[in-house]
Amino acid sequence: MKKEFQSVRNVMTPMVEFIDGMATAKEAVVQMRQKNVDALIVKRRHPNDVCGIVVIKDFIKGVIISERNSDEVNVYEIMTKPVISVPADMDVRYAAMLLVKAGLRIAPVEEKGEFIGMISLSTLVLGNLLF
Repeated sequence: MKKEFQSVRNVMTPMVEFIDGMATAKEAVVQMRQKNVDALIVKRRHPNDVCGIVVIKDFIKGVIISERNSDEVNVYEIMTKPVISVPADMDVRYAAMLLVKAGLRIAPVEEKGEFIGMISLSTLVLGNLLF
């Protein structure tokens, strides 16, 4: 039986939260709690720059394990940059391969140069109509 095409757009979470790289890790975690998200896109510093991303793993590595104070760590110090994004019209099977091969759990979904949602390994399975 041939599987039907399903795009990332069909399973993404249609919400993207942004933060400034100068914000502290503590401020970022507060925002993530308030918005109930697992990642924040770090805004560009200027038009020719690229966005970054900060995820739970970054707080564990950059604050908890390194025994630093979350009030003294800026997001830009622990973020991943550049962010790897997934095209909205990509087949979920290819998106899953991309995330797994890149070692990512979550990534923003991009359409026409804008982030329009987030995709995670969880949403690729739990939001997938093929299951």
